Amino acid sequence: MTVRDLFIGIDLGGTKINAALVTREGKILTRDYCQTRASEGLEAVVGRMVQAAQQVMADRKAQVAAVGVGAPGPMDAIAGVLTAPPNLPGWYNVPLKELIEDRLGITTFLENDANAAGLAEYHYGAGRGVQNMIYITASTGIGGGFILDGQLYGGSSGAAGEVGHMTIMPDGPLCGCGNRGHLEALASGTAIAREGRELMSRGVPTLISELVHGGPNAVTAEVVAQAAERGDAEAEHIIARAMECLGIGMANLVNIFNPDLIVIGGGLTHLGEKLFGPVRRTIERTAFPVSARAVKVVPAELGDDVGVLGAAVVAILRTLGGKG
Repeated sequence: MTVRDLFIGIDLGGTKINAALVTREGKILTRDYCQTRASEGLEAVVGRMVQAAQQVMADRKAQVAAVGVGAPGPMDAIAGVLTAPPNLPGWYNVPLKELIEDRLGITTFLENDANAAGLAEYHYGAGRGVQNMIYITASTGIGGGFILDGQLYGGSSGAAGEVGHMTIMPDGPLCGCGNRGHLEALASGTAIAREGRELMSRGVPTLISELVHGGPNAVTAEVVAQAAERGDAEAEHIIARAMECLGIGMANLVNIFNPDLIVIGGGLTHLGEKLFGPVRRTIERTAFPVSARAVKVVPAELGDDVGVLGAAVVAILRTLGGKG
């Protein structure tokens, strides 16, 4: 009888789909990726997810025990339904678990992408050896995953961990979810780009205008970061303010959960100490001292593999009877 000891991880992002064939020890054997092209609609995206999975699986389907899918929330992970992800316009109450499972003919599990990434870092990356860990992805958006007493905390419907949607400033800028002043609206790559565009639109003298190719709409978080790196005071202020807001969010989590470790991954970690310095200082300044002293804030270790490894870990743990 064929031993089913391999797993497929599929990481669905707003811009890219990654898939990998993974052993139960977390070793990636083959991988594939393609553009999401969400504007083409649900069926087209699901088709690309299935095709990527088939590509990495090739002729080894008989060895595949399960598929894990990491996708952006909000979702009902237990039911396997994406409810209304802001980065996938038009996706409302999509039974993604069922759609993938039916097309591949393999048991499939769905999990919030940040939760999945947190599980990967906990088992294979920066979180090894701790009991209580918070994983944060700081990129285009902001997400999170909580590992408490060695287990992934999903909440009553598997929707816990929406760190980016905690309110930091009630009258703040509009978030992609429709509410105001959320952490994601203040400290994400999207927020940094928005502030850069507003500067340029107001005609404020800044290197951002020299670095961008095109009008204000072409400003990205990377452009703002480049201007800050070159000593532009306006860009430095945007980055510093965003990272202070991120630190306030992390201090809130430190007070609530008293974790051993906060692991931060995602594209904004390329800012290095411009991110980690303000976050650590804000926690030290604003969190309760006993909790602030107990926590370390470190960068994620798994890099670009964290999404597919996380999705695969979800499949591995659910198949073997573990939660995280």
